[in-house]
Amino acid sequence: MAEELKKMTGRVQSVKGGKGVNDGNYKDLCIQPDVVLLEGYKPPKFEMFDGTGDPKVHLRTYCDKLIGVGKNEQIRMKLFMRSLTKNALSWYISQNPKKWTNWVSIASNFMDIFRFNKENVPDVFYIQNLKNMLTETFCEYATHWRSEAAKVRSSLEEEQMNKFFF
Repeated sequence: MAEELKKMTGRVQSVKGGKGVNDGNYKDLCIQPDVVLLEGYKPPKFEMFDGTGDPKVHLRTYCDKLIGVGKNEQIRMKLFMRSLTKNALSWYISQNPKKWTNWVSIASNFMDIFRFNKENVPDVFYIQNLKNMLTETFCEYATHWRSEAAKVRSSLEEEQMNKFFF
């Protein structure tokens, strides 16, 4: 009976305190509490993601900045928070760090949450129906058309790559 009461008290406290964090314990709050950065290591200055923009672009630029330590998944996970600001940082802080067991779980969760920010890519039908506006010259129209067509092509290539790798 005493054991059941203890379990129930713990559950109530975790709900009341939010996300299972107990008394500000470092191990409960930190995503990778056992990771120690080398003495003298200075993390790079990251491009900050505020919750707007393309999350995939952010993940790529973030990983590219991790020269020398990027292959270490734990360091990648630990430093990710330093690349977030505003709404993205609020989202990150509101998460239970124990749910992320590896880099893929963080990156996937991040993409799921901020996916709606990605620009809508035009499709082939849009390109087919793109007309020359009265105010633009043929050269301007051709440049505009090529720019839009490149978006469609990169979208199709990305779709094919995702089918291949996933």
